[in-house]
Amino acid sequence: MLLSDLEELAENYFVEIKRNSEATLPNLYVFRREQVSNIEVVLYNPVICLILRGGKQTSVGNQSVTLARGDALVVSHDLPMSAKITQASPEEPYLAIIIMLDLGIIRGLYEQVGETVNEIEEAHSLSTRKFDAMWADPLKRYLELSGKPLEAQVLGPLILKEIHFRLLLSPVGTMLRKLLSVDSHASRIAKAVAHIRKRFRETLIVAEIAQLSAMSPSTFHEHFKSVTGTTPLQYQKDLRMIEAQRFLTEGGLSVSAVGHEVGYESPTHFSRDYTRKFGCSPKHHLGVGKNTVLSD
Repeated sequence: MLLSDLEELAENYFVEIKRNSEATLPNLYVFRREQVSNIEVVLYNPVICLILRGGKQTSVGNQSVTLARGDALVVSHDLPMSAKITQASPEEPYLAIIIMLDLGIIRGLYEQVGETVNEIEEAHSLSTRKFDAMWADPLKRYLELSGKPLEAQVLGPLILKEIHFRLLLSPVGTMLRKLLSVDSHASRIAKAVAHIRKRFRETLIVAEIAQLSAMSPSTFHEHFKSVTGTTPLQYQKDLRMIEAQRFLTEGGLSVSAVGHEVGYESPTHFSRDYTRKFGCSPKHHLGVGKNTVLSD
């Protein structure tokens, strides 16, 4: 019943936002699509995504997951990911609720929650579970604030904090719990990820980022791959490819100019990496109008 209620609320919210784009609830998005998609490479920020209808496949590094109705996906770090909607039609559109997670809210709960967390369970930055009423119920209450600006202003931040709190205590929140402490390996890798994102066009010196993360190069490499599913160099390359695709699809720059914009000195090297990532040459995406954004 709860899942059906969320589905109805999400549909109503989607219609309301199309009618009045300013009536948004902070951190909440509803994604609706009436057809399946090709594989898209996108940058995920920390989110929880609940599938209400349809299905999708998502992968990062060597980890791949298939999601259907009632499945929840939690991403704890900024991750370049491949995603594809596999079930969608005009009669049964794909529908998902996305909550952008606020690491500030999570770490703000450390004094209340931190002492209760004492686990050695392995965690990944990409986690999936069936939806849990523990956090889905406040999510429903948050959606019910749509169209009620005063209640959204007063109660919204409290319910949003409750959603974060419930996620922290739920089975899907293992990596989020590891982010509670700023000194944890998960938090140090998050800091390294932010550093690479800001400087992805520059030459990456892993030893320097390891030092920034207060780890030896070998330990840093091990924890980075454990958390993100990929290596620091591959992570940087994926960021470059996402940004290159945005430049190419928007048009206005040549292939060699785009390669230079994202940090490549050699046009040949850029074209080879791009083809390996997307399965087609950069010229294939010139000016096609797709807008995949990488924000700094």
